[in-house]
Amino acid sequence: MEALSILLPVFGIFIPALLLPGPDFIGVVRSSMTRGASAGLRTTLGVSVGLGMYATLSLLGLSAVLIEYQWLTWAVRLIGGAYLVYLGIRLLRAKPLDLNDQDVRTPVRGNAFVFGFVVTLTNPKAIVLFASVFATAVTASTPAWLMALMIGLVMLSSVVWYSIVSLFMSSAPVMRRFQHARHWIERAAGVCFVAIGLRILVDARNPVASP
Repeated sequence: MEALSILLPVFGIFIPALLLPGPDFIGVVRSSMTRGASAGLRTTLGVSVGLGMYATLSLLGLSAVLIEYQWLTWAVRLIGGAYLVYLGIRLLRAKPLDLNDQDVRTPVRGNAFVFGFVVTLTNPKAIVLFASVFATAVTASTPAWLMALMIGLVMLSSVVWYSIVSLFMSSAPVMRRFQHARHWIERAAGVCFVAIGLRILVDARNPVASP
């Protein structure tokens, strides 16, 4: 019962936040529709590992660090927002994507796993979510197995949801419908990244503001 009293409210917040479109969702869709299911699933794995890392850090005391050093919260938001703007500009400036292109030197067309991981890593709202919800849900008496279960459920939820998104977006009917629009998908993702990044930079002016 104690475990359920912790898991239900935490995941009652996390699951809706996971389902809402954000940088992670856009990244998975972009990889799936421009490079296929394999790239989409690798991006999904990168996102899931990133979320698992944040869950782990939050349960190890990230929340206390951010409360003690509020300038760090500001810095994380600033760096994360700036990176998303940079990534969005790269996508906007990208040439039409050649699906036979094996060039993996750029972060836009490079390793799909790294792409998903870095997008999650530079998403300040993920940090705030885990630091404010996960870290505050546990106490010193919370057993280690329960915290490990929470981390595992975070990663499992992410893998399941974004795998569904990836497989749907890379399915034959969807790909046929959008086969001539891959470059515009890149641009649409770029616009979304720039908009989200700018919003984060604006919010970063107040380090204690809610995400």
